[in-house]
Amino acid sequence: MFPPQSKPLPLKPIPGSYGLPLFGAIKDRLDYFYNQGKDEFFSTRAKKYQSTVFKTNMPPGPFIAQNPKVIAVLDAISFPVLFDTSKIEKFNVLDGTYLPSLSFTGGHRVCAYLDPSEPNHTTLKSFFMSILASKHKDFVPLFRTCLSQMFADIEDEMGSKKTAGFNDPSDAMAFNFVFRLFCGKDPSKTKLGSEGPAVVDKWLGLQLAPLATLGFPKFLKHFEDLLMHTFPIPFFLVKSDYKKLYDAFYASSSSVLDKAESFGIDRDEACHNLVFIAGFNAYGGMKAWFPTLIKWVGKAGEKLHSQLANEIRTVIKEEGGVSFQALEKMTLTKSVVYEALRIEPGVPFQYGKAKEDIVINSHDAAYEIKKGEMIFGYQPFATKDPKIFDHAEEFVGHRFVGEGENLLKYVYWSNGRETEDPTVGNKQCPGKDLVVLLSRLLLVELFLRYDTFTVETAVLPFGSSVTLTSLIKATSI
Repeated sequence: MFPPQSKPLPLKPIPGSYGLPLFGAIKDRLDYFYNQGKDEFFSTRAKKYQSTVFKTNMPPGPFIAQNPKVIAVLDAISFPVLFDTSKIEKFNVLDGTYLPSLSFTGGHRVCAYLDPSEPNHTTLKSFFMSILASKHKDFVPLFRTCLSQMFADIEDEMGSKKTAGFNDPSDAMAFNFVFRLFCGKDPSKTKLGSEGPAVVDKWLGLQLAPLATLGFPKFLKHFEDLLMHTFPIPFFLVKSDYKKLYDAFYASSSSVLDKAESFGIDRDEACHNLVFIAGFNAYGGMKAWFPTLIKWVGKAGEKLHSQLANEIRTVIKEEGGVSFQALEKMTLTKSVVYEALRIEPGVPFQYGKAKEDIVINSHDAAYEIKKGEMIFGYQPFATKDPKIFDHAEEFVGHRFVGEGENLLKYVYWSNGRETEDPTVGNKQCPGKDLVVLLSRLLLVELFLRYDTFTVETAVLPFGSSVTLTSLIKATSI
């Protein structure tokens, strides 16, 4: 529920402008990627219009986007309208105003592109949720096994170079976990060999390129803009890689595809959906999220590390091992994961089209949105809303401990409130609880092995690059 309003809010016209046809969208795109950057793009407009709801254009813009015009919602009160599927349509809006060629998904509109009103959405999401439920007992032991190899690789690099990159071993670990979870075998035993992460990265990168910048020097911005943001990226550049990926999943996931047929889903369509949920949603999500989590925990410093290590080691000793029950007792560890998800959600954008004329509220006003208008939510502003969170721009590890749990309804990373659950009738991530579980497990395994660590970070097109600059082994367990 939203906080109760003491009095009706004034209905105001939505401020902002789309600018001149064609040129307005290009100007906004250049501001977004090069002249200002994401956060400044939104903050300057919110300040200019004195509103957290306003009109703007969203990249990639002309020639490649269906329609770049959106109504941006940037506060914690207006943002959740995007979760209300009775008012908001989610047809082909996963990537916002732009839809990659369906060749990237075998010609199928996979579940992520479907609106819940479409019958195939119910079938496919039911199938995914059933698969995850059937794998429940594998989550903890399999992920711990994969983490052990990751930390061994990191320690080897630390031993030879004195520092270690986190992203590459994390990517390898994530792909290994996802493939083994769904296919029951090590991907190195398939035709993918050790190339799985690189193949998926290329497939992901070409789909998402129009939504990113590579960070070229500003004098090259027009070259990059022309290359990445003006025309659709052709599928043929990754066609052979995608076939290799699809074939590996098809050959190795017979039991999963058998189950799909019991749901009435064709094996080919099921496999393309499986590749998408495994490669785009699961691996792609972990690729961006795990370095982000380590970045924020690393930067929080030794005091928080000591508190986490003490909680984790004490609970595990009391419970006799790492288990679901033990993880639930680690209140600080849970809070730290939620705080990282709040301060830098892995998927910063949400989109949806109004199914009818609707009125939405911000903290200060009400606004009418017309049927068919695209609503865009920039989540990092909504989940750092200073009217909801004290010290909203700071990473506060204990924020969600005790009474702080009441604030979890304002954590939106999963395309829904953290206090709500995925269903076939909404677009909330079916792996929401699994992501939180794996994030806790990552911290548990980290602080079982090490007392503290330090990091250096850099910005990537999606997420952060993290380098471990020190890693102090645990003195007591």
